[in-house]
Amino acid sequence: MSSIVVRVKQKQIAQLIAKGKRLDGRGLTDYREIKVEQGVIERAEGSARVLLGMTEVMVGIKIEIGQPYPDTPNEGVLTVNAELVPLASPTFEPGPPDENSIELARVVDRGIRESKAIDLEKLCVEPGKKVFIVFVDVYVLNHDGNLIDASALAAIAALLNTKMFKYEIEEGEVKIKPGHTPLPIRKRPIAVTFAKISDKLVVDPWLEEEQIMDARLTMTTDDDGNICAIQKGGSGCFTQKQVLEAAKIAKEKAEEIRKKLKW
Repeated sequence: MSSIVVRVKQKQIAQLIAKGKRLDGRGLTDYREIKVEQGVIERAEGSARVLLGMTEVMVGIKIEIGQPYPDTPNEGVLTVNAELVPLASPTFEPGPPDENSIELARVVDRGIRESKAIDLEKLCVEPGKKVFIVFVDVYVLNHDGNLIDASALAAIAALLNTKMFKYEIEEGEVKIKPGHTPLPIRKRPIAVTFAKISDKLVVDPWLEEEQIMDARLTMTTDDDGNICAIQKGGSGCFTQKQVLEAAKIAKEKAEEIRKKLKW
């Protein structure tokens, strides 16, 4: 597609949004179709795949035993990594994580951590010495916009699907026993992302909308409607009125999306 055609299409998208419409027929606060599959990776402790329109994300969970952080000796460890697989977009390149994958991992991590989604104290095996470490690995398989919401949803879906092995301590060593137990989940944080285009708030921006947005705002809320994480991106800004409007919409949309999770 030539640069002229691209610019014409982008102008059309912006003009429609200014009138409260979108090129794909959605309303400004409508999500694309969401599909959630849990338990899709056989060898992982937990996994999920999310389709958000054409955007596709898969998350795998691994659990290992390691040492706690010195400042939280009685808590397990959560670590989130994100990989932008090169086949997902021509803009993704192989190599070490770039700023986009680092931001994606941090936003997903913050939503889980600040909502207290996992009862980390129950992941303590031996205070100060041994705890369970929960690895959340996010793989973007196809990029058509709004990677944050798709990745955050896939992460919590995978955590809800996670099974921990049973164990006992014998002479200071961890002995694995038969059977499994669910990961201790307390909350289901849901991220809702807005793009600011033509001074309008647009929920779930697809790729071509992201390319013309002035700014991006992600709000993550827990089951009680509390905001537990906010991330702003882009060079533009949001008014106080827009932030308050976004908070209201984020809570409403999160309640709808949360119904798609099996718990």
